Amino acid sequence: AEVHSSDKNLIALKMSQLSEDQLSEVQETFNLFDQRGDGKIAAAQLGDVLRALGQNPTEIEVKKCGYANNPDARISFEVFIPILQTISKNRDHATFDDFVEGLKMFDKDQNGFITSAELRHILTSLGHGRLSGQHQLRRVH
Repeated sequence: AEVHSSDKNLIALKMSQLSEDQLSEVQETFNLFDQRGDGKIAAAQLGDVLRALGQNPTEIEVKKCGYANNPDARISFEVFIPILQTISKNRDHATFDDFVEGLKMFDKDQNGFITSAELRHILTSLGHGRLSGQHQLRRVH
């Protein structure tokens, strides 16, 4: 028996922890990359599709999906969903508290403040170059 597209979507929905709306959004984005109209994407596009869906996988993570040696392979939506979930789980979810904790390293007086000079030094040493006038800060808490 042939499996229809709506049945495939139902199967993918049951396999995933995505809501119907989320799955529909993923399907819509996936379809934008389906250049042949066969319900599949080229393996070489895998990273691009994941990034279009808000993920930020490294090239190594994309290669670990198993298509590095076969970039001409075609990936169906049903195969794509578990890949998306794996990449999504690997995502680093930094929180506001993580950000604050990182800035505490530069709080020399340990009073909850860093000076604008310290912040300027941090940003320029991290490669953010020169701060424009509107981005110069007096004090950050």
